[in-house]
Amino acid sequence: MTTRKIVVSALISALAGGTQLANATDVFRLEGFGAISRGMGGTAAAYDVGPAGMMSNPATLSLMAEGDQVLVGLDIVTTNIDATDKINGQKVSSSNESNNRGPYYAPELAYTKRVGPWAFGVGAFAQGGLGTEYGNQSFLSQASGGINTGLPNSSRLLVLDIPFAVSYQATEDLSIGGSLDAMWQGLNLDLLLAGNQVGSLLGSGRVNGSLVPVLGGLPDLRGAHFSLTRDQPLASGVDSWGFGARIGAVYRAGPDTRIGGSYSMQSQMGDMKGNATLTAVDGIAGQIPLGGKITVKDFQMPSVLNLGISHRITPQWMVAADISEVFWKNVMKNINVAFEANGGGNLNISLPQDYKNQTIFSIGTAYDVNPDLVLRAGFRIASQALPSSTLFAVIPAIPVMHLSLGASYNFTKQSILDFAYSHAFEETMTNSSLPNTSVPVEVSHAQNNFTISYRYSF
Repeated sequence: MTTRKIVVSALISALAGGTQLANATDVFRLEGFGAISRGMGGTAAAYDVGPAGMMSNPATLSLMAEGDQVLVGLDIVTTNIDATDKINGQKVSSSNESNNRGPYYAPELAYTKRVGPWAFGVGAFAQGGLGTEYGNQSFLSQASGGINTGLPNSSRLLVLDIPFAVSYQATEDLSIGGSLDAMWQGLNLDLLLAGNQVGSLLGSGRVNGSLVPVLGGLPDLRGAHFSLTRDQPLASGVDSWGFGARIGAVYRAGPDTRIGGSYSMQSQMGDMKGNATLTAVDGIAGQIPLGGKITVKDFQMPSVLNLGISHRITPQWMVAADISEVFWKNVMKNINVAFEANGGGNLNISLPQDYKNQTIFSIGTAYDVNPDLVLRAGFRIASQALPSSTLFAVIPAIPVMHLSLGASYNFTKQSILDFAYSHAFEETMTNSSLPNTSVPVEVSHAQNNFTISYRYSF
């Protein structure tokens, strides 16, 4: 096994364990990296957030003390996601229906070294993801005409980021930094499209391929189900490798004030590929499964612009604020899927998403109770990126408001334990529009995130 595969297996194992998967909370992105940032509402542009700063503004690595530092941490995310049929009131909760779902365990690993004006870092972080598990007996598993298919509806997206970062203290007041990131993403998806959804996609020109007349030739087509899920902790139905990069700067504007900014480029990921089963659901012929290869084309993470300021009001009390623009519009116009049947024939589907760019404001504060204890709090609010008309119940990326608390305790000058708790307030959205739902559906989503990490300096 290659070194790359060993690293990926270890990270995916940590991410995929448990019994209920969760969503990231700035759409598919986590709302901050590291317990220091998370405890202060996800702010990170203009103060020292430790080794995790390489994920937000790599120039903040120059704010760390001289020497080496190791970070080992864990994100734990739990969710409360419900989908309701607005016509008959049937309700289903995303729950522990599969061995692949669980509290979302996301590792945080990093090593940094600062020598003179230079600081270097390497890490491995979960950048984000999403997940739902609705089972196979809810209204989401009903084809047109109320046919119970017994086919599951679920999702799991994992995005891993492995940054290699450097920062340089250019002047007494200015530091600049950058990172080049290896990235991996994997997707599991089970999705039933009812007959009216298939018809809407066909009518709008969003489906083509040699299998279209085959499906159209069935006597009583009621739906089509895609399954590209590997129900194993270390596997995804489709996956791909790629890269990303970011640059940043921090400037000391006064004895107690810093301003900072960073830009993360849009990811450059390869198409996600793997095996899948397309099952046609017919009212007369029953279920007709077709095995084949599937490709999810050009699925990217967005570019992000961050600007922030921090100010120390007193030697013990600091406040920070960031504003971010996340350019979802450039990467989430459609989800494009290409299926090639093993026995011949192909099908291309373009599922509309039409995400908007997202503006996020975050504010946080930290207070040094004594030399060993720091308390933190923060608030984060974002504009809604997802239009209600393109909501999928299996992709409920809708929370927009968070409240956070955090703390750090120094056991010694070298050993620090950090903790943060973040609550995503419940957000509810209704979609009554084809093709992304067959019936008017209401989805609600709230969640709790916990982050704990240990830092050791030497």
